Amino acid sequence: MACITLQLRKAIAMTTSAPKHFDAIAGQYATSEVHANSPTIRRLHELLASERVGSVCDVACGPGHLALSFAGKASRIVGVDAAPNMLRQFERLAKERGVKVETVLADAGSVPLPSNSFDAVVSRLAPHHFPDAVNAIREMARLVKVGGCVAVIDLEGDENPVLDELNHKMEVLHDPSHVRSYTSARWREFFELNGLAIGALEAKRTELPGGLSIRRWCEIGSTTPEAQAKIRAVLAAAPKDHLAGLGIRFADGEFCIPVRTLIILGRKG
Repeated sequence: MACITLQLRKAIAMTTSAPKHFDAIAGQYATSEVHANSPTIRRLHELLASERVGSVCDVACGPGHLALSFAGKASRIVGVDAAPNMLRQFERLAKERGVKVETVLADAGSVPLPSNSFDAVVSRLAPHHFPDAVNAIREMARLVKVGGCVAVIDLEGDENPVLDELNHKMEVLHDPSHVRSYTSARWREFFELNGLAIGALEAKRTELPGGLSIRRWCEIGSTTPEAQAKIRAVLAAAPKDHLAGLGIRFADGEFCIPVRTLIILGRKG
C-alpha cells in the first residue's frame, strides 16, 4: 500500500505542472501527424455510426482533433483541457474550419459541466497522463447521458510485465508527465467500475501504420536531448525479441515505434 501511495504522489506531483508543459507544446500537437488524424479516429466513427451523437464532449482535448472530427455530425462540440494554450489551438483550428465549439478550462477529474449533458464523451491520447484514471472515467460517465457512450483511445500497456516495464521506461523518458499506459484488461476494469457496459474493446491498434521515428516522436514532445540519448540507449540495450514484442523496429539508422493504442467504448445504462 505504501508503494502504491508513493507512486500516486509522484504522479500527482508530475501532473501538477503538466498544464504548463502542454501549454508550451500546444502548437506542436496541433500539427502533429500522430495527433491530427489516425486510423483509430476513423475506427471510432465506424463504431459510432449507428449512434445519435448530437452532442460530444472531448475531455483533455488538446488542440481538439478528435472533437473536430465530429463536425457535421454533432451540433454541440465541447472541448475540456487544463492547458489554456491547447484550448486556444482548438479554437483556432475550429475557426479555420468554420466549426462552432465551446471550450472549458478544467482538469479531467473535475469538469464544471452538468451531469447527463452529452450523447458521447470521448478522450484520446490523454488518459495516460491522468493521475487518477478511474476518477476521470467516473467524471466522463457522469457527463454522458443515460444510453450514451464513453470512448477512450489511448496508449496501450503490455500484458507481459517485462515488455510493459520497458515501454513504461521509454514513455517516462519521452515525457515525465506520463503516468501509465494501461492494458486492455485494466481499461475494462475502469469502465465497469463506473457502470459502463463495454460495447467494444479493440487492442493492438496503431496511430501511425508506418511507424514514427524516435527523432520525430521526441520532437513532438519536446523531449530533452539527454532524455533522447537515454531512450536510444535503452532501446539499443533491449533484447531484439522485446523490441519485436512492442512492435519497435530499427530502419535507416533509427528506431521507429508504432504508437500502439487501444479503443474502448462503453455505454451508460
